[in-house]
Amino acid sequence: MLSHRTGMIDDAPPRTSGPTVPTIRPLSTDGWQGPLLHHLPPRDRQLFRQFGQGPTVAAAPPGIHLAVRRWAATTPDAIAAEHLGTTISYRELDRQADRLAHRLIALGVRTTDAVGVFASRSIPMLVAILASLKAGAAYVPQDVRITPVGQLRQIASTARCRVVLTTADAMHRTPHLPAVPRIAVDELMAQPVPPVPPARPSRPVRADDGCYILFTSGTTGRPNGVTVTHGNVANIVLTSPGDLGIQPGWRVAQLLNVAFDMAAWEILGCLSHGATLLIRDRDLTATAARCDVVIATPTVLGRIDLARCDRVKVVAVAGEPCPRPLADRWSAGRTFYNCCGPTETTIVNTMHRHHPAADRLTIGRPTPNNTVYVLDADGRPCRIGEVGEMWAGGDCVSAGYLDDPELTAQRYAPDPFLGGGRLMFRTRDLGRWTADGELEHLGRTDDQVKVRGFRVELDSVSAVLETVPGCRHAVTLKLSDRELVSFVTPAEVDPVRCRDAVAAALPYYCVPAAVHPLPELPITGRGKVDRAALHRLATGAQR
Repeated sequence: MLSHRTGMIDDAPPRTSGPTVPTIRPLSTDGWQGPLLHHLPPRDRQLFRQFGQGPTVAAAPPGIHLAVRRWAATTPDAIAAEHLGTTISYRELDRQADRLAHRLIALGVRTTDAVGVFASRSIPMLVAILASLKAGAAYVPQDVRITPVGQLRQIASTARCRVVLTTADAMHRTPHLPAVPRIAVDELMAQPVPPVPPARPSRPVRADDGCYILFTSGTTGRPNGVTVTHGNVANIVLTSPGDLGIQPGWRVAQLLNVAFDMAAWEILGCLSHGATLLIRDRDLTATAARCDVVIATPTVLGRIDLARCDRVKVVAVAGEPCPRPLADRWSAGRTFYNCCGPTETTIVNTMHRHHPAADRLTIGRPTPNNTVYVLDADGRPCRIGEVGEMWAGGDCVSAGYLDDPELTAQRYAPDPFLGGGRLMFRTRDLGRWTADGELEHLGRTDDQVKVRGFRVELDSVSAVLETVPGCRHAVTLKLSDRELVSFVTPAEVDPVRCRDAVAAALPYYCVPAAVHPLPELPITGRGKVDRAALHRLATGAQR
């Protein structure tokens, strides 16, 4: 794994695994005053730096599990989590996680290993996450209710999971891999705790050790694993405003799929600050109404009844563009953050506190210790107000893609502004700086889209469709924030079989609402697929 920080926290063994990044020649080594800025007028040079740098604060110590341990010591009887009427205190959460961590270590889990957490929303899921971190491993979260078994197997194999943690009722949906033990966490929790508990597991972590590994859909239909480090996570959840003001006595809603990076914000953000995590079942509003903090995608937030949520003090949305009316409604009388950031930049790397009377809704400014650069197609800084592609730098930048140095080289590059061997990440988001230093988000540069708040690469869906016998070519489009539509050739291809193939290979949000077989796909004058014509066909088919 890449190191983006200097120095180490405690002593740790040499790194034995993780993604490698090919050497890429930096564009410049002169930093913010280098030749990359010479084409800008003097004022734009000044504002490029002023706007692009987030506040510099002391690096938060890595190790979210250590923060949880401190709350177990200082407020042991405080409720750490509640689900379906069952609660667990910080003392018991810490004790159960210690016991499971010892089991993981006995099974050979080492620092820099990965542990699969294949479970549904539950208290055992939290124990599994915390135990993995205590054992020094990065956890790999997946919701077994909605992730196909084949994809779980692929994820466990790609991440080289040493152990898979699940629950008894989900064991049948959890793939069995050779030499990879599976543990039902709830069954272990039900066993009597020894009267004299064993010593606490002691696995020191460094800032660049993996905290969790998330999988995004890839351009070939193969999920891409992203390693997010302890330093990455601490920099967002343990600093303001990413800590969202969470404090003991508050309740934080856990609404999102654990495989979504914003779920880490809910879970780790809550437990690291001594608050109570309310894990939802089916009723979004019933959970949100009892909470002080709600973290959600705009789509999820739009399904919550605001009239029942008088208790909510803080709301943060990300994952997809937020409609202005939704932001205006929820920001009245409470703190509302509109945020942005792909998985590779650790949950969010820009935040904006919105007010209903504001002239515009933006994604704000870089969070602490982070940077954002708006660059043109040649990698040169844009003038203030010009549209360009947003690149992210600083402590948010994750450790790259698992076992994919080619993709890592495409999306990560040496940061010519910060220098020092640090990297920046190409977000493929378009944006521009406003005159007062706020970022306006203006869409994507490619076909990576958000559906139901999840990131989907349309080519990954098409790649699966093209594996269906008889299918020659497939194109997938985003029809709405909740629907995809696909076109396949020739006309004889079975659309039901196509949808079934995607459902078996990719998450539910990747399954197209409709598959339309055509004799041929329309093409443009340049010989490319005419996506605009296909979109017109799709919208016409809905009428």
